[in-house]
Amino acid sequence: MKTRFFAVVSAIIRKDLQAELRSRELIGSMGLFALLSILIFSFALELDRIARVEAISGVLWVTIVFSSILGLNRSMAMERDQGNLEALLIAPIDRGAIFVGKLIGNFLFTLTVGAVLLPLMTILYNLSLITPMLILTLLLGILGFTVIGTLLAGMTVQTRARDALLPIVMMPVALPLLLLAVRATTGIINAAPEDQWLAFVQILGVLDLVFLGVCFLLFDFVIEE
Repeated sequence: MKTRFFAVVSAIIRKDLQAELRSRELIGSMGLFALLSILIFSFALELDRIARVEAISGVLWVTIVFSSILGLNRSMAMERDQGNLEALLIAPIDRGAIFVGKLIGNFLFTLTVGAVLLPLMTILYNLSLITPMLILTLLLGILGFTVIGTLLAGMTVQTRARDALLPIVMMPVALPLLLLAVRATTGIINAAPEDQWLAFVQILGVLDLVFLGVCFLLFDFVIEE
């Protein structure tokens, strides 16, 4: 008899959080990468204030996307290297619960990095980035990336070149989300009228739902391969 769906989800989330609290490996590596990225961009754009304002949304999202890829790779690799992935697959549990549990854990780790980035970039770039709509866009964007990334990380974790392969297969799929997030963020930062950027936020939310449904259905087939 299969264990209850939400009991499995909560157990996986709890296990990931406890493991991260002990090792601080995922948040540490993701945070260090994000910090170095925004510092490099900040110094590179120091002499051109106009370019800094124009580029800040791209800097934010590129940093988040590649930080999430780093975290997704390490998260799934640890599951495989420690034998947890095989144990989960042979256990009498719903494969969809594995996907949702890993998704929520990955989302929380990436969101933590994003929550640190906003105030830090506010200081470095001297722009107010902590606004309700920007936070909503951040949540929707990170959710979309982690949904796609969790599915594809489950697919590439079985390969030897998983570190190089995940960005290659993930970026073309995540590109629409990235473009929408950057366009929405740019409009919010520049205080543009809502009709110029609100539609991007709405489409971002719709794409999140579509990707969530598709990835949930595909995970069982992907993880078997």
